[in-house]
Amino acid sequence: MFIGEVSKKTGLSIKAIRLYEEMGLIKTPRRQGRYRIYQPVDIEVLNLISQAKQLGIKLAELKGVIVYKEDQLDWQRVEKLLIEVKARLLHEQHLITEKLKNVESCMNALNSCSDRVDSTPKGRA
Repeated sequence: MFIGEVSKKTGLSIKAIRLYEEMGLIKTPRRQGRYRIYQPVDIEVLNLISQAKQLGIKLAELKGVIVYKEDQLDWQRVEKLLIEVKARLLHEQHLITEKLKNVESCMNALNSCSDRVDSTPKGRA
């Protein structure tokens, strides 16, 4: 399929697809005249790249993971990266949960202070 169709199927711009090709994230497609002809595996890899970027994975990090063996993507390397990303996100979630607990504690302290101020009889300071 041509690059325009790949762009529509992946939601990526033609410019992005060419960049990923230049970076070696997708294999250089064969050509038919001056047109690039992409394969279904290219769509899979481009979708992977798009999803990885949404997870905060940098292209440089992907470059070390997206490796082809015998014209096939080494999906085991990809899986290893995703396991690492999951662990990172779970750690971030834990940190955020702790921060939320701290905010809640501060809010409770503020509420108890304002309860004391509101209960002070008028005319007394």
